[in-house]
Amino acid sequence: MRRSRMALIAAGALVAAAAGSAAAVAPFGATAAAAAGCTVDYKIQNQWNGGLTAAVSVTNNGAALSSWQLQWSFAGSEQISQGWNATVSQSGAAVTAKSLSYNGALATGGSASFGFNASGNGNSTVPATFKLNGVTCNGDSTGPTDPPDPTDPPAGSKVNNPYAGAKVYVNPEWSANAAAEPGGSRVANQPTGVWLDRIAAIEGANGGMGLRDHLDAALAQKGSGELVVQLVIYNLPGRDCSALASNGELGPTEIGRYKTEYIDPIAAILADSKYAGLRIVTTVEIDSLPNLVTNAGGRPTATPACDVMKANGNYVKGVGYALNKLGDAGNVYNYIDAGHHGWIGWDDNFGASADVFHQAATAEGATVDDVQGFITNTANYSALKETNFKIEDSVNGTSVRQSKWVDWNRYTDELSFAQAFRTKLVSVGFKSDIGMLIDTSRNGWGGAARPTGPGATTSVDTYVDGGRNDRRIHLGNWCNQAGAGLGERPKAAPEAGIDAYVWMKPPGESDGSSKEIPNTEGKGFDRMCDPTYTGNARNNNNMSGALGDAPISGKWFSAQFQELMKNAYPAL
Repeated sequence: MRRSRMALIAAGALVAAAAGSAAAVAPFGATAAAAAGCTVDYKIQNQWNGGLTAAVSVTNNGAALSSWQLQWSFAGSEQISQGWNATVSQSGAAVTAKSLSYNGALATGGSASFGFNASGNGNSTVPATFKLNGVTCNGDSTGPTDPPDPTDPPAGSKVNNPYAGAKVYVNPEWSANAAAEPGGSRVANQPTGVWLDRIAAIEGANGGMGLRDHLDAALAQKGSGELVVQLVIYNLPGRDCSALASNGELGPTEIGRYKTEYIDPIAAILADSKYAGLRIVTTVEIDSLPNLVTNAGGRPTATPACDVMKANGNYVKGVGYALNKLGDAGNVYNYIDAGHHGWIGWDDNFGASADVFHQAATAEGATVDDVQGFITNTANYSALKETNFKIEDSVNGTSVRQSKWVDWNRYTDELSFAQAFRTKLVSVGFKSDIGMLIDTSRNGWGGAARPTGPGATTSVDTYVDGGRNDRRIHLGNWCNQAGAGLGERPKAAPEAGIDAYVWMKPPGESDGSSKEIPNTEGKGFDRMCDPTYTGNARNNNNMSGALGDAPISGKWFSAQFQELMKNAYPAL
């Protein structure tokens, strides 16, 4: 602390001298020179070799404002990692802090305060110049005024791959949770999906950011280049009929509410010309359509709830309606959820799932032109690549397909499945240029348990089990898996037919509670999230493999986040 304190006093003294002022300097920062239009108080509260924490207060000395943005440039290599009480974004050295819905109004003489964390080399100084709504706070006497409504250039024609040549939106709320974890700053700047999992999330549930807040923050992050915003559309009637932890707020027959209270308001916001310069990727309705194939209609794994949804058709109608309405905006790219290889990679699920997806994509006014592609492994754990065995391998004359782990599946990992399923989807009527996304947020499976080579050839089971990267007890296990790790970092066009690897599921957000927790979000208790559960038909009656002490789905789960970082592959 003594070294940090001395460095900060020196930085403050340097700024005071440069301003030609003998004003007193706060021990942990300095105050920028005042002017008639606005005054900024910028204090470096703490600094170390690797980062800093700063507190900023801006005072408006001009006419009253309804919103504000403060701009400055760093003199060094600082990079913003987290902000609070403002949307703080950075392009190169230039930083912009924008007001939020609750602190935008600044009367004459009124002040607003915010703060941020940033990486750095321990020698950060107070910026020389600040601008409030475009007016320099060091010498312009005209005073700031309300900025015009922000707009972006008109949207251009759709591109084949929205991720190509584009940055991807970093959710400030998730980033703050990640950065607050020990070691979390290593990944806090990664882009993740924004989950709209109930009607209230559109406006912002429980004081959180709503859809417009996120899109406004995305405009601030965009700069002069292209930027993708990833949204998860997730509120079907009777949602996730086979997994209680992710049940939703709408009952099986509430298709009318889904359309008018959920999809229509989202579509109206996305169609706002203000956001026309953003590339908006929508991941449409996780898990539900595959349930119609595997967990309904007399299957051994069928549930009464899935039978109801198959009979009333509301999954198909809801997905079709969403694709149709959301696809009306020229800058929206719809990707339908396509399960994962450990769900629909078997012969009797593969083609049937493609047919159901096509049925949904041509329902309620939708066409295949409304579908940019598909996403696999959303919020799941299936390994991206199994490097130590192939589906064509055999041991002592026994095929890998006959092993207990593979269990006659045609695929061993997500990449091979996604590429093959893309071909199947085209064959049933989807466009030939569709692309696939693969969620790699939790499928790294690194750490000490990761195999270094193939398993022993004693039997096909020892060969597969000893060499598989996916260390789950069973492929059917999906809730808060012990031993999981962060996977490949998000990147565009990593393989043929793959538009991007994405972190659509924000790492550290729970899959479901490990015990029953009453809540107002309609989320039930699923025994697959209980580490003591001995399983069901969908995981061949194996232990659940779940971590204990988990909160309800979507809530921050620190122990899981730490496990994911520890077992990341590639390692952090």
